[in-house]
Amino acid sequence: MIIGNGGIALELAYEIEGCEVIWAIKDKAIGNTFFDAGAAEFLTSKLIAEKPEAKIAHKRTRYTIEGRKKEAETRANASHTGSALGPDWHEGLNLKGTKEFSHKIHIETMCEVKKIYLQKEFILSKKNSLNFPRDHHNQSVTTDKERWPVYVELTNGKIYGCDFIVSATGVTPNVEPFLCGNRFDLGEDGGLKVDEHMRTSLPDVYAAGDICSAAWQPSSFWQQMRLWTQARQMGWYAAKCMAAATSGDSIDMDFSFELFAHVTKFFNYKVVLLGKYNAQSLGSDHELMLRCTKGQEYIKVVMQNGRMMGAVLIGETDLEETFENLILNQMNLSSYGEELLDPNIDIEDYFD
Repeated sequence: MIIGNGGIALELAYEIEGCEVIWAIKDKAIGNTFFDAGAAEFLTSKLIAEKPEAKIAHKRTRYTIEGRKKEAETRANASHTGSALGPDWHEGLNLKGTKEFSHKIHIETMCEVKKIYLQKEFILSKKNSLNFPRDHHNQSVTTDKERWPVYVELTNGKIYGCDFIVSATGVTPNVEPFLCGNRFDLGEDGGLKVDEHMRTSLPDVYAAGDICSAAWQPSSFWQQMRLWTQARQMGWYAAKCMAAATSGDSIDMDFSFELFAHVTKFFNYKVVLLGKYNAQSLGSDHELMLRCTKGQEYIKVVMQNGRMMGAVLIGETDLEETFENLILNQMNLSSYGEELLDPNIDIEDYFD
């Protein structure tokens, strides 16, 4: 059972093979953090399709603990702590079960975990668990007679037995180790408040990544999200700010905070999120433009007052650079209308 609806859950649901997976989400559709219902529907069809062999190539710097001194290796082997996992967390892991089929996913929506039982506890409870749903019409009267190591009772009343549970329920800033004897100012989400130079409320103490809450006035096209890309950007910027403070130099805010951008891969599709991609904080006076080719691409553009404010690009669209420039330049696109997403018009070349 996978519990959660963020990036890790999305990757696991697609990558795991050879076993039956129950996916419990608290929302109406998958990927609610990243997508609207239309994009979720576009991706859901990929769950039941056969997976292609080809993988999207990643060209990223990789950091390992190999080649360090023996003393450092001993410490690392004792406790593998360090940086966030990032998008390559499952590289080298065998995510294939013992069954012959590719992957079978059943999604339970609008629910959370009510209670978890170990096997003995569940037997004593005298409750019944459900089989993996194959016939949805008869699911409610089908009970599972197999003994499982662990059982999960959901808030929708259903109980499933499983081999193990993966908790992928999101990120909570872990500030407790730093609060003992220190009076940090905290944000509404519990992170350490940082200013435009990543400084906390205590002198000479900086914070970056998931642990911090951005307390400066953000750009019109940027918002904080606890993602590996943003944590890396904050880390680089914090290092520059610390170096500048030490040498007494001034420093401008990094360009990465001018426009929100996140590039990743879900269900073997390239995914690019730009600006206010879900119309965050734009109010009701915005409009959406869509272009969808089943099995190939899903493009959503957020417009306000004739100007592009954000975009979701799924698939090999080759539009990310053009849309990035249109968002930053705030060109009035009212005259183009729906032709902006006409597949027969090369807008990349037109706006070059």
